[in-house]
Amino acid sequence: MSKLFEPKFFSLLKSGISREQLVSDIFAGIVVGIVALPLSIAFAVASGVSPEKGLITAIVAGFIISLLSGSRVQIGGPTGAFIIIIYAIVQEYGIDGLIISTVMSGLMLITFGLLRLGALLKYFPHPLIVGFTSGIAVVIFSTQVKDALGLDIEKLPSEFFEKWVTYFSNISTTNFYALALTIVTILITIYSRKLTTKIPGSFIAILFITVIVQAANLPVTTIESFFGEIPNDINFTLPTLDLSNLYIYIAPALTIALLGGIESLLSAVVSDGMISSKHRSNTELIAQGVANVITPFFGGIPATGAIARTATNVKNGGRTPIAGIVHSITLLLIMLIFAKYAKLIPMSCLAGILIVVAYNMSEWRSFVSILRGSHFDIIVLLSTFLLTVFVDLTVAIEVGIVLSSLLFMKRMADIGIKSSSQVDSDILEDYSDLPENISIYEISGPLFFASAKQYTEVIKKIGLENKILIIRMRHVPFVDSTGLHNFEEMIKTLQSSGVKLILSGVNSTVLKDLQKHKLTSLIEESNILDSFDKAVEHAKTISL
Repeated sequence: MSKLFEPKFFSLLKSGISREQLVSDIFAGIVVGIVALPLSIAFAVASGVSPEKGLITAIVAGFIISLLSGSRVQIGGPTGAFIIIIYAIVQEYGIDGLIISTVMSGLMLITFGLLRLGALLKYFPHPLIVGFTSGIAVVIFSTQVKDALGLDIEKLPSEFFEKWVTYFSNISTTNFYALALTIVTILITIYSRKLTTKIPGSFIAILFITVIVQAANLPVTTIESFFGEIPNDINFTLPTLDLSNLYIYIAPALTIALLGGIESLLSAVVSDGMISSKHRSNTELIAQGVANVITPFFGGIPATGAIARTATNVKNGGRTPIAGIVHSITLLLIMLIFAKYAKLIPMSCLAGILIVVAYNMSEWRSFVSILRGSHFDIIVLLSTFLLTVFVDLTVAIEVGIVLSSLLFMKRMADIGIKSSSQVDSDILEDYSDLPENISIYEISGPLFFASAKQYTEVIKKIGLENKILIIRMRHVPFVDSTGLHNFEEMIKTLQSSGVKLILSGVNSTVLKDLQKHKLTSLIEESNILDSFDKAVEHAKTISL
């Protein structure tokens, strides 16, 4: 159990942390806290919840994730990937539904970790990840057009097409002050790094734009006019729970868990490369799960490892979980002292920050690169992308995973069948003296449900042409129940036509499976040989 859940923080405490590293971690944590401030507020607002929920998430979840993380430098909190999920859950089930879904997702993540699925989640196909990440980016951008243009729209439709129809029909209500502030925010966020890399551009933009709006009394919507006051305290709350309806939260909870698990592990992998370390994936999943179980009761929203903030932590010298803990404490102090001023932030400024976030999330270069690749990858990419944008992220992930699995199985089956349909030329030369009534066929790859039918059909066709068929099985690593069933039917069909079967190169695992299902007695064990040479000699003997 200790190896399954072994937080890096406690391991590092045992080995010791130098004073110099402690100072470096504290500085990095303060910088990351400042970076997280505008993003936490922006992600919460875009998700359809009040701004303080984003701050609470970064504070509570960020602290727990750093304390229990399987990574040395992981920074946890709200992320852009969750925006459309949270928005959809709040619209359909309300805040109570969001709390229940988040807690359930946390329990799922803990279960994933306990089942040691950490390594498995890292192997989600790249086209699937790029597809829903790019789709999320498009959806985030589309949700920010109203605030970016300052459009006078009372209620915005949730569907993608209707949303844009509404935008175009209300384009005449554009507030040019808001549009100007959005453009300036984008420019500051992008180009401020040329002046300083220590203070994030989004933070500079918020300070500058907010001061300008208040000094000039510009007629634009602010957080205060939209949400009212921002509380500067954290309270414990319990949702209203009807156990008979608990099942309706399984799908959104699973989406949060899968997306959170994937994003946190990707973040940990990226940071490993930056600091030449190795994270503990199962510990990381459990840490993320605990954070998502606890945080909602304090008013937070789903949290995961944040790639950009984790990278910022590393670049500023963070090397231990202390940096992440300091990041949470920094945000707590800012919330307690400056929350009353955060209400003055213009909504168009937050829209500008989120448009930059959406662009960075879009991964358009990877998207274009995959479109130049195989048809299988293109199908997964476009299916996931279009479902994310036009239907729902939950559906996109579910369909993406199933489609990726099916296409992978088809590719494996096709590769095996293609390579199996040809006998190597060196075999034909070495055994050119084989009698004409002997055929050779090689199964190259697993004999499982995706390929079993094709294999057995081809074997039947070849086997019926002669009286003896040698089946080479040296490259068959395993056989499943479908493969065994089809193999048995094929044996019976050939034997009923008077064809003798000989197997060669069967490994011990496959042989045990054949014995368990009594296929060895059907073929006769004397016809199962450990090498191809022996099988050929045996075939010559019985052909006489």
